[in-house]
Amino acid sequence: MIVSGMICLSFSGGPAEEPGSEAEEVVKPPKYKSVSVHDPSVIRAEDGTFYIFGSHMAAAVSEDLISWTSISKDAQGGCTLVENVQEQMKEALSWAKTTTFWAPDVQRLPDGRYAMYYCTCEGSSPLSAMGLAIADRPEGPYADQGIFLKSGMAGYNANYYPNVVDPCAFFDRNGRLWMVYGSYSGGIFILEMDPETGFPLEGQDYGKKLLGKNHARIEGPYILYSPETEYYYLFLSFGGLDSNGGYNIRVCRSRQPDGPYEDSLGQEMIRCGGANGTFFHDPDYEPYGVKLMGGYKFEAVESDTNKMVQAFRSPGHNSAYYEEETGRYFLIFHTRYAGSGESFSVRVHQMFMNEEGWPVVSPLRYTGEGREAPPTEHRPGVYKVLNHEHDINSVEHVSQIAVLHGDGTVDGAYGGTWESTEDGTVRLTLDGEAYTGVFTRALDGAQSAWVTCFTALNEKGEAVWGIRTDDDIGR
Repeated sequence: MIVSGMICLSFSGGPAEEPGSEAEEVVKPPKYKSVSVHDPSVIRAEDGTFYIFGSHMAAAVSEDLISWTSISKDAQGGCTLVENVQEQMKEALSWAKTTTFWAPDVQRLPDGRYAMYYCTCEGSSPLSAMGLAIADRPEGPYADQGIFLKSGMAGYNANYYPNVVDPCAFFDRNGRLWMVYGSYSGGIFILEMDPETGFPLEGQDYGKKLLGKNHARIEGPYILYSPETEYYYLFLSFGGLDSNGGYNIRVCRSRQPDGPYEDSLGQEMIRCGGANGTFFHDPDYEPYGVKLMGGYKFEAVESDTNKMVQAFRSPGHNSAYYEEETGRYFLIFHTRYAGSGESFSVRVHQMFMNEEGWPVVSPLRYTGEGREAPPTEHRPGVYKVLNHEHDINSVEHVSQIAVLHGDGTVDGAYGGTWESTEDGTVRLTLDGEAYTGVFTRALDGAQSAWVTCFTALNEKGEAVWGIRTDDDIGR
């Protein structure tokens, strides 16, 4: 069933104009300026500027989440965040027997200082260290305060205890500071932190375990609280980060910052991990978590003006941001590309909450669009439909063509039904599977056209995306 009465909103390269504004024309959006920051962790400074921090002490800055400028590169020669980083962080580097850094995280403390949680790791084993550095500005310079966690020492059980890397510090709704961390090895853990010093509160050891064991390929935890749903969302990356590793982004949720976390099937995430005696055995944990995206490709169709389309591989190690002023959610991650070796770049997609309170991700890159749904008359049509399934896919999933008819039926590659509400909520049944999500509008950069899209999840935690091929909103 299609509900009429929607208003076609304009776009001028920034946030969408409100209904009734004078702007009527669709204007070309600003050009993207991409950066290669691996494992991007986002923070917004007091002046509204966005910063991302990543592995190897790389960092970049943006005013709009669209155009990024690199401000720091390699810890062995191009680091601007820390003066003489090899000397200041010598203790952490020496412990981990390395010269570089893995994924850091930056959080603003209540007194206005910026805390950088950095980590070092040898790589082939969980010989790691995590430390704290402090600065007065997000771009630094950061001064080392010392390391506070180590892993890989004598007597350390890597099947149960965490590899102390991939930190994410966050404040809960009551103003308490936490840090979630961990990668492979014994799983994902959480510590409560002292907001005055930035260090962990005493007496916690490694903290509380949230999930993982026996070297499960799960890492890159990031927790975001939603005041809209009152859930804490724990984002994770399953699989391997290389172009053939099957990296994919998953999420689970809890009413409390330190869990317990569950997925859409109600499975307790503390049970998610490798079986005893296993090592990187994906089938043990592949069924857990809501899979938001993995490697994918929207196949070119006859009506496309540009048939040279990109295939994305191993998207992952994300951070996320909730914009209080507008109620928008953003997913910030890195991705690799089919046929491009191990090169990577940062991507930002807008997220939405579906009726069940789970985040769903826009199929297309963020270009400044608002949260508005497309007009109802733009919803029926021919779509490239992409099912992300629930696997750890080393090869990208490819879209197929399905038609959403005006009478609420679906045919083509999928058979079923669909309906939507005025505010953009969509409910689909595709080959017997029920999905709930939203209709949205976004720029199809490959075709240089503003198009209608949908993004939805089923109860199993599998995402389905659609991009309309016979649409061009406002032109």
